[in-house]
Amino acid sequence: MNPCTTAEPASSIRFAGRVAIVTGGGGSLGRNHALLLASRGAAIVVNDLGTGLDGAGSSDAAAQAVAAEIVDGGGRAIANGDDVADPQGAERLIGLALDAFGRVDIVINNAGILRDRSFVKMDLADFRAVLDVHLMGAVHVTKAAWRVMRAQNYGRIVLTTSHVGLHGNFGQANYAAAKMALVGLMDAIKLEGERYGILVNAIAPLAASRMAAAKDMHRLKALLDPALVSAAVAYLSSEACKTTGIVLAAGGGYFGRAEVVESSGVRCEAGRHVTPEDVAIWWNVITDLQSARPYHDATERLTELFPQLKANEDEAV
Repeated sequence: MNPCTTAEPASSIRFAGRVAIVTGGGGSLGRNHALLLASRGAAIVVNDLGTGLDGAGSSDAAAQAVAAEIVDGGGRAIANGDDVADPQGAERLIGLALDAFGRVDIVINNAGILRDRSFVKMDLADFRAVLDVHLMGAVHVTKAAWRVMRAQNYGRIVLTTSHVGLHGNFGQANYAAAKMALVGLMDAIKLEGERYGILVNAIAPLAASRMAAAKDMHRLKALLDPALVSAAVAYLSSEACKTTGIVLAAGGGYFGRAEVVESSGVRCEAGRHVTPEDVAIWWNVITDLQSARPYHDATERLTELFPQLKANEDEAV
């Protein structure tokens, strides 16, 4: 049965008493994330530097407008125009949330820019600028919030990856690298956060955002309503979510899990000398993903491949 055909559930996911920071919250996806969480009781810090798509310029007008929209609707919100690519800006953002609302429960890392160009023509400064906002911006804000979440033994981190990072796209090497790096960040810090009640997940959105419009996707605007993505983000931000380390793809009414997987591969007998010709002969089996599966962490994969590693570890303990 298609779950989308069932009766709509009663509204039970609420954020009363919770404080959420939404970076890039001044428009499109970020605005929808902020409005949805605010409508369900969260106090919101709307962060937006107010730049163009390429990161040029700055204005806090967009952040102020979204914060005002929340307040006018009876919610609690403040605006912030700090640059998350600057670690000091991230620290100020977290400090503002603490000063205004006393805690930080949710961080939605949504800020980003585009500087598309084919790899051979791309200036390295443009490559670095995109990484600085998407990847390092998320690192700066998450790290600044981490100590607060650890102290309160609760937190929800949502990173924004992309199908471009997961699958690639011509002319977006910088964007793809940054977005896939966020998956690696998630996979590492999810392990560190679990003992402190901090869950770290990622969203891979497909929506009619400013960035999507730049890729001529505005024709699909009616289908790709950002609000459909925000529903998934709100769930990942909630107490109802008990999962960590998930990449949730969402857009146009579709929701699915994306994973890095590894095939069963080929195991040679111990001591066998392996040649490049052997790899060529085994290639179809090596690359067959029929029985591929994800792993919780690198240790799980390695100990499955080499059980003696686990035995050695147990002996050491």
